[in-house]
Amino acid sequence: MQTLLWLTIALPLTGAVILLLGGKATDAWGHLLGCATVLGAFACGTVLFTHLLGLPAEERSVHEVLFSWVPVGVLKVDFGLQLDALSVCFVLLITGVGALIHIYSVGYMSHDPERRRFFAYLNLFVAAMLLLVLADNYLGLYMGWEGVGLASYLLIGFWSYKPSAATAAKKAFVVNRVGDMGLAIALMVLFASVGSVTFSTVFSAVPGLTHGALTTVGLLLLLGACGKSAQVPLQSWLGDAMEGPTPVSALIHAATMVTAGVYLIVRSGPIFNAAPGAQAAVVIVGAVTLLFGAIVGCAKDDIKKALAASTMSQIGYMVLAAGLGPAGYAVAIMHLLAHGFFKAGLFLGAGSVMHAMGDETDMRRYGELRKLLPITFVTFGLGYLAIIGVPPFAGFFSKDAIIETAFNSGGLKGWALGGAALLGAGITAFYMTRVMLLTFFGRARWTEKATETYPHESPAVMTWPMIVLAVGSVGAGAFLAIGNTLQRWLEPVVGSHETEHAVPAWVTTVTALGVVAVGIAVAYRQYAMHKVPETAPQDVSALTVAARRDLYGDAFNEATFMRGGQELTKALVVVDDKGIDGSVNGLAHLVGRISDGLRQLQTGFARSYALSMLVGSALVIAAVLYRTRG
Repeated sequence: MQTLLWLTIALPLTGAVILLLGGKATDAWGHLLGCATVLGAFACGTVLFTHLLGLPAEERSVHEVLFSWVPVGVLKVDFGLQLDALSVCFVLLITGVGALIHIYSVGYMSHDPERRRFFAYLNLFVAAMLLLVLADNYLGLYMGWEGVGLASYLLIGFWSYKPSAATAAKKAFVVNRVGDMGLAIALMVLFASVGSVTFSTVFSAVPGLTHGALTTVGLLLLLGACGKSAQVPLQSWLGDAMEGPTPVSALIHAATMVTAGVYLIVRSGPIFNAAPGAQAAVVIVGAVTLLFGAIVGCAKDDIKKALAASTMSQIGYMVLAAGLGPAGYAVAIMHLLAHGFFKAGLFLGAGSVMHAMGDETDMRRYGELRKLLPITFVTFGLGYLAIIGVPPFAGFFSKDAIIETAFNSGGLKGWALGGAALLGAGITAFYMTRVMLLTFFGRARWTEKATETYPHESPAVMTWPMIVLAVGSVGAGAFLAIGNTLQRWLEPVVGSHETEHAVPAWVTTVTALGVVAVGIAVAYRQYAMHKVPETAPQDVSALTVAARRDLYGDAFNEATFMRGGQELTKALVVVDDKGIDGSVNGLAHLVGRISDGLRQLQTGFARSYALSMLVGSALVIAAVLYRTRG
């Protein structure tokens, strides 16, 4: 089993290396190798999962140390891999959904001359994410974390000849560096406090750490999670990341990248459980972001950006649940796994629509596509029903569980968090219904000239992955929730808890469905019963204007950090020029002036030197006589 563990990472990594170093010689079959390596990794993950199933709950772990990685002084870190009940969930998601996205990309990128390079980057992305979730220590996790950041930069900016894509890639890279710095400092604090960064050692040392150290580490880990998972205040990069090819968006939003922050929080559960302040910060970030993303999603006409805002909101649900401790860890992972199916399906469906519409992304120029893209319509529709939480689809079980857990967290906090989660569910139903209506219903708002071709269904290599993901959108939630299957599976890692029902479960369910129904009805009234203009109206409310501008997230960052950073840089330049350089230059000037004065004594004339000797001798004789008489 240990061999399969490292082979799971090695396969896609080897594929990336071959495709990058092989160059144009691999163009003809590079996409096939890219798909094969991820399918092989999925096969390894499936065998490992089956092996864990056959073990007693307390023994469900496979661990392997490959080599001594950092033997420096007292810091000794082995390059170790660990598969347990939590990491295997991510392995199956990353490789399973990742493989479907690879297969879909064969058709989507068929006409791109750089398709081989694209698959190399996809393989690198998958390999980095697998290392992130399989590492048995924070340093290995950090290596995968940075690998994911690099791969996302390369893929978001894949079409770098477009200025918008190059800018989006740079923005994602810079914003994520802020979060990465938080994670890096957290590792330093852990080493200073514990002397190790290995999960088992750190978690066993938690009871002996000070409250201040635990809170500091928890907040720094949260900062790292905010960067990778696009949570407030580091959310601004996610919408711009849609400049990359659509399969990239699916991979980032469903199987890699944004799920990394949730994994980090759940994996670090023992730290957050012992740091209530940091745990409260996690809950607040999740609650704020789920509403932030939902509001932004209501005003986006670009289909991919509407789905990106949706991802921000759904990850917010997961972070909120993870912040509720042992009661929420399992439901956070359940929603993450369900989200992996329906969000990948929605993004691939969006790519299929764009494929049919000549890469048009503005939903106001769609309409009536259900008749021309029947497979895309059905699969996208199933993903839509899953994300808004209609029973018996996947999102109903996972999101309903998060809402219930939020209400059951107790007191005023429980009512506030539960209310925020309910409100988010209603807004989600509104903007996702809007997406469905603008895209597949109503009159056709396109022409053959505008799309360069008559809208048509995508080829089978693209539709079959969408069908498989649609099946997961339908059944994954029930499979994970009924009988507390996932909760019992994760119990050895995240712990157990006694549920206290502040609000009866049926009340939460009925209320949530009622809120969803209201969101659907409002969207239907606005977009199905009225004519949809082909350009966005300008006479709108201030909230709509703010939502179109991402609630001024970029403006805030520019005013607070960019402008502030510029002013700080200018001040530091003044200090450097006038202070540091001034003192150095002033000293040099003083030495120069003294040297100039002393140089006047060096005339080169013998009579001058003889006179100096005479005067000096006279002074010495006078001093000696004075001391003798004294």
